[in-house]
Order: sequence, then structure tokens, then C-alpha cells
Amino acid sequence: MKNRSKIIYWVATIWLALGMISTGIVQLIKMEEEAEGFEKLGYPDYLLLLLGVLKITGVVIILIPKLPLIKEWAYAGFFFAMLGAVYSHIMSGSETVELFGPALLLILTLLSWFFRPVGRKIALIGND
Repeated sequence: MKNRSKIIYWVATIWLALGMISTGIVQLIKMEEEAEGFEKLGYPDYLLLLLGVLKITGVVIILIPKLPLIKEWAYAGFFFAMLGAVYSHIMSGSETVELFGPALLLILTLLSWFFRPVGRKIALIGND
């Protein structure tokens, strides 16, 4: 892996991890502002706990070595959660500033996934 790719991977992955951990904690503790935001989007507050646990678990999976198949699932979960968040904000008429966080995490998810090292990818049969 080239140095440029390593740097992009680690910068994106660290920022992704920080973003997912911080939002996961905020969701786990059902911070008032977060709960109000969920309510405005039309979601039940019990989803806060689920998303919080899944985000924190996903960060652990992405950061530890090995487990490439489970990493794919974690990246997919992050991708769909953030895509859903962006879409929910657009459809609910949220202010443009509300799109920044989920859009940034979506981009960081894609960068981290794309530039991940070979050891963190699924080895396909027949590929050398």
C-alpha cells in the first residue's frame, strides 16, 4: 500500500471512528438535543439505543485487525445509516446545515472503505 493511500485511510478512518463514537455515545445516553432531532425526523426514540450500540460496535470492528467479512458489514451499516440520515433530513425539510454531519460521515465511510489495506479486505477466490 502506498504511503498516500495509507495516510488517506488512517485519516479518514480515525475521523470516521471519532464521529461514530461521539454520535453513538450521544445516542446511547439519549441526549435531549439528539432525542428532539429524532422526533423531528419522525423516528421513535428507541432507535437511539440501537444506533448507538451499533455505531460503537462498528467502530471497534473497523479498527481491530482481521475479520474482513465483518468489517464489510460494519462499513455497509455505516454507509446505509448515514445515507438514511442524509435522506431523512432532506425529506423532512431540515436546514442544510443538518446535512453536514451525516454527509461528512458518509464520505469518510467511503474513503476509509476504499483505501483500506489489503489485510482488511475480503480475499476473493482466484485473486492473487
